Amino acid sequence: MAEFLGLGLTHYPLLAGTDEHMAGLLRWTLQDPDIPADKKDPASWPELMRREWADDGGVAAAAGHRRELRAGLARCRAAIDAFRPDLLVVWGDDQYENFREEVVPPFCVLAYDDTEVHPFALMNERGSPNAWGRPDDMTFTLRADATSARALADDLLQDGFDVAYSYRKRDGAHFPHAIVNTQLFLDYEHAGTEFPYRMLPITVNCYGQHAIARRGALARFAEIRDEQLDPIGPSPARCFALGRAVARALRAGDKRVALVASSSWSHAFLNDADWHLRPDTAADLRLYEAFVRGDYATWTSVTGAEIVKAGQHEMLNWFCLAGAMDELGISLSWSTFVVTDVFNSNKCFAIFEGKVGL
Repeated sequence: MAEFLGLGLTHYPLLAGTDEHMAGLLRWTLQDPDIPADKKDPASWPELMRREWADDGGVAAAAGHRRELRAGLARCRAAIDAFRPDLLVVWGDDQYENFREEVVPPFCVLAYDDTEVHPFALMNERGSPNAWGRPDDMTFTLRADATSARALADDLLQDGFDVAYSYRKRDGAHFPHAIVNTQLFLDYEHAGTEFPYRMLPITVNCYGQHAIARRGALARFAEIRDEQLDPIGPSPARCFALGRAVARALRAGDKRVALVASSSWSHAFLNDADWHLRPDTAADLRLYEAFVRGDYATWTSVTGAEIVKAGQHEMLNWFCLAGAMDELGISLSWSTFVVTDVFNSNKCFAIFEGKVGL
């Protein structure tokens, strides 16, 4: 009989860089000529943002933010080691990495063999040294289970859930950093090089209307005014339903499976209403409070438009996790929510443990 562990964590790319670079997205944003000067003035910022920014551009606060994130990651890793999973199924977004203009699937099961990946590729492009002092071109092996991935895709299709599947990543593409950073951060002490568990990634088109328009990343307001939006991504309710379907498929097997949502919550660079300066903490806290209560009716009533407005695009990965936990009847056993204004995104960590419900 299958057994399950549920986990939620962040794949925050700037954690892979040094403290001096952790507030780099805000520094870049402050150079946007279309953001009003008074909005850029620290005197107009909320108290938390002023305190984090301080007189050093966030460098000292970055060390504290790193400690909080490492503590959450360490607790998740301890839960994994105690559970000893055969497989980690990881929901993560593809940010104009593997999937580009050729095709953008709403959901895709990556049925890959073991793959050598470059964990620092993204930070190298942003000019940040890695936090471990390792060579820029260091690689590690992302251990996979192509057989289980193919079987899962088949089970989902048999269940009427139309997912895509992929046997090979696009030539010359980065492996999606949502997946790479999951290994990198869960094995933080060794920079991902000694992670013993196999992963089965499922990519979610979290960026939807902005997947190609903003290339899944940063944009100046001048570019946003001229952008041609893409078709929408999958709805929060559909992501919740995918989580349910994955849980149903795996429940019929005999593996020990950790189901993992990999992403931060609201992102400043997606929060147009606040000029890309800070995440939408109020929107995040509304969903976090419902999450802690197990109030999934609130979650499934959220619309895609509301997710986009709050810059919560990547939270769709967490909707998949929530759907799986609801399907399995496993309750939240621990969580914490890390709030920040300066470091781009609020972060959540969560652990679901217990017997599968009947």
